[in-house]
Amino acid sequence: MRRARNALLALFSHDAAGLLIAAIATALFWALGWAMPGDLRGGFRALGLALGLLLAVASLRHLWVLAKVRRDVPPPGRMVDLGGYRVHVLAEGQARDGRPPVVWFAGGHAGGFAMHHLHRAFRGETRSILIDRPGTGWSDAGPFPRTTAREADEMVLALERAGEKGPYVWAGHSFGGLLVANIARRRPDLVHTVVLLDPTPLETIVFGPRLGALAQMRRTAWLGGFMQLFGLNMAARAEAKARQIPAYAKAMDAARAVLGPEAAAVRAVEFNAAAYFTQASIYSELSPEGVAAVAWDTVVYDRDLGDLPVWLVGPRDDNDSDIALLPEAQQGSAANAQRMFHFFAATRERYLATSTRSRRVVAPQGSGHNFVYEEAQWTTGVMREVLLGSDSASSAVKP
Repeated sequence: MRRARNALLALFSHDAAGLLIAAIATALFWALGWAMPGDLRGGFRALGLALGLLLAVASLRHLWVLAKVRRDVPPPGRMVDLGGYRVHVLAEGQARDGRPPVVWFAGGHAGGFAMHHLHRAFRGETRSILIDRPGTGWSDAGPFPRTTAREADEMVLALERAGEKGPYVWAGHSFGGLLVANIARRRPDLVHTVVLLDPTPLETIVFGPRLGALAQMRRTAWLGGFMQLFGLNMAARAEAKARQIPAYAKAMDAARAVLGPEAAAVRAVEFNAAAYFTQASIYSELSPEGVAAVAWDTVVYDRDLGDLPVWLVGPRDDNDSDIALLPEAQQGSAANAQRMFHFFAATRERYLATSTRSRRVVAPQGSGHNFVYEEAQWTTGVMREVLLGSDSASSAVKP
């Protein structure tokens, strides 16, 4: 079953698969026509032909628009061959005066430009690197299944083949934090410092309440992929729905403001099926069953990072405003909501136990999960302390 699922994901991640679906739909109507009464058979087949033509035209238009966007917005970095598929690496600036290069990863299964505001802030001070995870930005989808463990190896290989030299500061937000923790566990020789920006703790998925938002993410990835094959973009609809919640609208506006027009242009490049189907694959980890299947390869646990420097940056233990927005926290008693606050805080803090040289940095009062955008200047100060030895964020640091 998994092999068949991965084969389908690989097939549908090619945008031309819309034409195949159009042909199958037409053939299916034609075949089913044999079961129809003679006086209805012709009309039924004509309906199938019309549907097939509609899907084919929509698919061709999507392919034409996508080709035009890719001509108009070429990759600014290098396309690195990982063995039959390519990953986009943008590396700018010089690592001088002993300063380490930094590699940035955003939350979700997002491309490198989702951290462009931090890249932009530091590329004049050190070597700053953005990598489009397979299926994002300009990168190819790559082989399936998409997993955090696989992408940890791919990111290291991409840097090596791009000619970049470590050790690096690995900085990852949310799901990107889980990725950099995996990279650090596998290649401690390439680590200067691990910076976990409110990283995803998989224990939350296993032992916490079933979160409808995670299930919705997986459903949207599947549905969005099929819709995108015919040029129908689900991202705008999902954003409009999220904007009905003021806190989410605030976070999206903050991200858009700090990322700027360069990142906005990349969004058009990602209006393709691969962006959705790679999400559908890797987001399968975000369920109790999914974590169980990948736990040994993916969970980074107590002492796994030895004595590597690890900075855990995030909201105050009992002050993550985003948790209050979860429907699961709004249901039942106040005691249930308080338990969720404590639970999510405790699972985040477990990352401190991954290394004997960990330190905790507390985000400003009232910050939530997306502080990297809402508190961009403060986040830059913290990263400057990591990278350049500045004391600009020292008041926020707890040993």
